[in-house]
Amino acid sequence: MKDSLRQQFERLAYRLSELDTILAEGSVAADMKRYRALSKEQSEASTLVGHYRQYQQREADLATAHEMLADADMAEMAREEIAAAEADIARLHETLQLALLPKDPDDERPAFLEIRAGTGGDESALFAGDLARMYLRFAERQGWKTEILSASDSDLGGYKELVVRIEGEQVYGRLKFESGGHRVQRVPATESQGRIHTSACTVAVMPEPDEAEEIQLNPAELRIDTFRASGAGGQHVNKTDSAIRITHLPTGLVAECQDDRSQHRNKAKAMAVLAARLRDKDKNERAAKEAAQRKSLIGSGDRSDRIRTYNFPQGRLTDHRINLTLYKLDAIMNGDLDDVFQGLQAAQAAEQLASLEGGR
Repeated sequence: MKDSLRQQFERLAYRLSELDTILAEGSVAADMKRYRALSKEQSEASTLVGHYRQYQQREADLATAHEMLADADMAEMAREEIAAAEADIARLHETLQLALLPKDPDDERPAFLEIRAGTGGDESALFAGDLARMYLRFAERQGWKTEILSASDSDLGGYKELVVRIEGEQVYGRLKFESGGHRVQRVPATESQGRIHTSACTVAVMPEPDEAEEIQLNPAELRIDTFRASGAGGQHVNKTDSAIRITHLPTGLVAECQDDRSQHRNKAKAMAVLAARLRDKDKNERAAKEAAQRKSLIGSGDRSDRIRTYNFPQGRLTDHRINLTLYKLDAIMNGDLDDVFQGLQAAQAAEQLASLEGGR
């Protein structure tokens, strides 16, 4: 293990002793929010320091076993201990490295999933519908709660645009890699010559802001329009102007919600979506200024601008960011995205580990 990593663990051990002292004082319990935060930090630090102490112990065991090799009567036992200690050291080293990787504080948050048809006309809208079903089925497998906030249906089926709120464990952490251009290659149902067409959609995944951190919207900068909801939802949609569209005038960003009977609730949901979009826009701009290319940047919807290709004739999915190809497209379109997400998460972890080892 590099000295830089050892120093990080020693600092963490010192921090753990600080936390133990702070939490032993009865006064900290008066502020429950701070108490819970410190207790969580103590628990995580305790686990990590425990692994580090195990690592150090197995290093000492390994050194002792090497010394035992000089004794002919103990040599066989020593070789067995060396093999066991080296395996434990390798396992603990990987565990410790992964635990040190920077965590995105938004990973635990609910998310807004937006799907928009791009190049390809009606076929693009149909593909947007296929992507929506794929994500909704994946969410169902995870036990997540989904809520369609707004939907703009296409004439032949599918969606011109769809916004879904998803709530559950690690929602943003699992879905955040989906932002970008998604390209489909297949023979459309409307194609009489059997030719393969290429269409595209864009997907955006944004964490729902914490109420304490949510961007404060200036009412003077908002234009709020009411209109009659369209599509499924009951007879009331044709009788009341319950749907809400909010435009943020300085940026031109728009959010709308029409799924609820209540205009008040629709307005609250649209405001939440707008705040998430503004927060995401601010985050992307900061990242660009720092020259950090985010792999999840949303594309233009052009055929050539894509993070992933879905090739139906070959039953193939290819994620171009990590050169991952899977020949199980039917299962994937039915929500079996585990292999895709695990590959993306592993690639991110490998990049972070390389940076960590490099001391940057």
